[in-house]
Order: sequence, then C-alpha cells, then structure tokens
Amino acid sequence: MGEHMNNDAIRLRAVTRRHGSGGTSVTALDGVSLAFPRGTFTAVMGPSGSGKSTLLQCAAGLDRPTSGSVTVGDTELTTLSETGLTLLRRERIGFVFQAFNLLPSLTAEQNVALPLRLAGRRPKKAQVREVLEQVGLGDRARHRPSELSGGQQQRVALARALITRPDVLFGDEPTGALDSKTGREVLTLLRAMVDRDGRTIVMVTHDPVAASYADRVVLLVDGRLDGELLGARAEDIAARMTKLEEAPC
Repeated sequence: MGEHMNNDAIRLRAVTRRHGSGGTSVTALDGVSLAFPRGTFTAVMGPSGSGKSTLLQCAAGLDRPTSGSVTVGDTELTTLSETGLTLLRRERIGFVFQAFNLLPSLTAEQNVALPLRLAGRRPKKAQVREVLEQVGLGDRARHRPSELSGGQQQRVALARALITRPDVLFGDEPTGALDSKTGREVLTLLRAMVDRDGRTIVMVTHDPVAASYADRVVLLVDGRLDGELLGARAEDIAARMTKLEEAPC
C-alpha cells in the first residue's frame, strides 16, 4: 500500500446534515460522498441554499454531520472530541473567507503569526517572512491592514492560513469582496499554490470565473451532488449554473 494509505486529503462518505428536529428539520446535506485528492483545486458551486457552506463546514471539521463520516488524511473526524477537532483545525486546516478578518491593530506579519501564537508556538520571523513572500507581500510586513488594499489584505489572510502548513486550504468566496482584477490575482496565486507547492484547495464560490481556476467544479443542488465539471471554462460553468438555477424544484 506504500507510504500514503490514500491519496485523498479529505474524504466524505454518505454525509448527511440535518438542522433542527422533527417536523421542522431541514436537510442541508443529503448523503454526499466526495473525495478531495491531494494537490488538487476543487470549486464547489450550486444555487443558494444548496448546501455549499454546510459541505465546507463539515469537511473542515467546523460542523459535525448528522450521519456519515469525514476523514482528513487518515483521521476520522467523527471520533474526535471537541478539543481534538479544534487541534486538527488549528494544525491541519487553513481558512480564507470573503471578509479578511484581519486584526486592524496588528501589522501584516503579526496577523500572519497569530495562528502560531494561538497554538502556543513561537513564530519564527523567517517563517512569517517566507509566507508573506509567497503571497507577494515581503515588503509589506510592517503595514497595518488600513495601509493595504483589499487584495493585499486578502493575501495577508492567505499567508495567515498557510503559516501552519495545512493539509487543506478552504476558501469561502475568497474573492467575493474583491474587484475582478484583484480577484484574478488572488486566484492566480491559489492556482500556483496547487501547481507549485502541491497544496490542496477547496473553494466555495458563486463566480464562474473564479471556479474556472479550479481543476474541477463540484455541483450541489438541494444538498445532493449534481455532477462535476473537469477543466471547464468560465462560459461553460456559467451555462451549467444558469441551467441549474432554472431547473424546476
């Protein structure tokens, strides 16, 4: 079987997530089985209310499935305690959201070092500088968020997500707050992280252009998988999304 028992960074098996109980329960995910292989870039798309965010939260260990299992590498999340889950998220999973969530009083390098401080580790200056270099901000280490553009702030947020060298980087609409030119710069950077560094990225987006940077687009409708597109262009993704949104309920 070799060193790596499996080549999947994350695997979901028959994951169902219901919110509420009895007559008022809503099924956000309905028996989803899906693998995210290492060194790939996956975009998750679907109409609003299709379960995209729930899928991301279950895959990232932020939310527990009602049934089914989620495995990160060889670690089964359903067996972990809350503390175990917190440690796993802190050490093996990176997050980038639409809002940059930077602390305004801290410099770029202090914001980037924060996850290590929270984990009780002393950040090495060279390590912090290295991830800032990776996102093209080596010369902005001492700037505060108010002194940076939106695109630069999102790149600081990316560097912060990368400092722990996570197994998987999750993005929830990471370019949602950026103009299209800046958004493309951030997407090019994400693409390079997969191609150059072998990172695994899973991104929820509603933007066909953003999704076209991914290796594959996974489609969700009403909490179920509705196929996937491989290496698709923005136009093809947009056409497929339009069809999904017009489909009768």
